[in-house]
Amino acid sequence: MDKAADVKAALAAFSRPEKEATFAWFFKTGPGQYGEGDVFIGAKVPETRSVAAKFEHLPAEHIDELLASKIHEERQCGLFILVGQFKRAKTAAAQQEIFEHYLNLLYEGRVNNWDLIDGTAPYLGTYLVGKPDALKLLEKLAKSENLWQRRASVMFTFAFIKAGEFGEALHIAEMLLGDKHDLIHKATGWMLREVGNRDVAELRKFLGRFAATMPRTMLRYAIEKLDESERQRWLAEKPKRPKS
Repeated sequence: MDKAADVKAALAAFSRPEKEATFAWFFKTGPGQYGEGDVFIGAKVPETRSVAAKFEHLPAEHIDELLASKIHEERQCGLFILVGQFKRAKTAAAQQEIFEHYLNLLYEGRVNNWDLIDGTAPYLGTYLVGKPDALKLLEKLAKSENLWQRRASVMFTFAFIKAGEFGEALHIAEMLLGDKHDLIHKATGWMLREVGNRDVAELRKFLGRFAATMPRTMLRYAIEKLDESERQRWLAEKPKRPKS
């Protein structure tokens, strides 16, 4: 039976000590930064994915062992394995078990960088599409004080967007308009852009309500695919003064 130690050994073969400092800087691992304390070995994402493919049947307890690691690529590999198992799950019950496993990892603080969220939540979010209590979970995550839970709330909505359902993404985007973190502004703007890619009228309706007051980074991400003249019009929007 494959074990977490086997996965760690396979990842170690891709270690690049000369890249560790660059990765640490890029993912903001310094004191007080969002990735504080994260450790990198310098493996590239395609390499980590290749290792995950070799250990696709890794048992859940060994995935947990990878997610408990201080090494970023080991946690990432465990998550790639989990997503692969979710995609191959044959029953709704199996998908539910994997989704709940992922949520527990998120709540425990093990899914704790933006690339770990972005490489998992859009895929696992397909479990929520069509579920009557999905919005309740998304709202709970969006209200969390934990940055990564809030990012997950946004990125889960990508699955809804791909299914042609925009209400969840627009609702969570509205909830997060006042968020203070740049990583939430970027993710929310990205999802708004994805809505616009499929239904630009829905994006324009949202912008008509909020463009003047939403964070500038969020707005710039949201309007990125619009033509230049329209982008400039939205960027020039000013807050409307209340009528006296």
